[in-house]
Amino acid sequence: MVKFIIASHGEFAKGIQQSGEMIFGQQEDVEVVTFMPNEGPEDLMQHFTQALGEATETGEVLFLVDLWGGSPFNAASRIQAEHPERMAIITGLNLPMLIEAYGARFTMEKASEIAHALIDVAQNGINTIPERTQTTEEAPTEADAAMETTPSAPATDINKVEHTGEATMDIRLARIDSRLLHGQVATAWTKAVQPDRIIVVSDTVAHDDLRKTLLVQAAPVGVKVNVVPIQKLVDVWDDPRFKGLKTMLLFETPQDVERAVAAGVKLTEVNIGSMSHSEGKRMVTNAIAVDSADVQCLEELRAQGVKFDVRKVPSDPSKDIFALLKD
Repeated sequence: MVKFIIASHGEFAKGIQQSGEMIFGQQEDVEVVTFMPNEGPEDLMQHFTQALGEATETGEVLFLVDLWGGSPFNAASRIQAEHPERMAIITGLNLPMLIEAYGARFTMEKASEIAHALIDVAQNGINTIPERTQTTEEAPTEADAAMETTPSAPATDINKVEHTGEATMDIRLARIDSRLLHGQVATAWTKAVQPDRIIVVSDTVAHDDLRKTLLVQAAPVGVKVNVVPIQKLVDVWDDPRFKGLKTMLLFETPQDVERAVAAGVKLTEVNIGSMSHSEGKRMVTNAIAVDSADVQCLEELRAQGVKFDVRKVPSDPSKDIFALLKD
């Protein structure tokens, strides 16, 4: 695995490492180098030498640095120049770049290969609100039209849909997450399951224009996001127009999952990422709170053959929700 050294002026490197682990989980072979105002070039070189450890002599190393031409970059360049065949540098570090780098280590073995792959991701992570003027737009697909539920494009008449009774979508992940589409989902889970489309399934959000807009804007690069009511998922989950479409389903609550399953949507496994705390609920992990209604709902889903996988991010060990409920 390629070793990462995150380097910056001040403590930016420490902060972005912490942010990356919140989203992607704890990482091995990642060191941080900070260059503080009271330090000089030799202090910085000592920090790099300590961070490198045994990798000074062997192993692939990628330096992720804040600023081209700054002191951390200059120090890293001195080291890289002595080992150009196995060390690389990328500057302009931002959070999308770091998260992509963590994922890239699973498939890429060369530091230079990872560095080159990160440039587009870092650039695409920069967006604005209001949006930039788009010169071209992708033509809507038949699946897009079927998913629309706006007044100008009413929901498909389910009597005109050919229901197969089996999922035509390739459902890569069904997840309960009270935050729905956020950093851990948009980066770590999207990279792990590689969906073409994320479908947020919630009656509440589907009728809240502001939340719906914000979720669509949070779409990862290259992935479309739809926000639909539960009935719309029931209408289309076995629609031939969605054949082979790689999807990630996001639900706010176990009750929403139970309603979809009761209406015919067949789910074999559901990931539980977070269930928010409110009055009357007890914490079973630092991210999951339940009350008696939640427990009853989970038990009913289990009776219908649904298995549960408790993980915030893909790198977490899987836990049994019912074992957690007993503790």
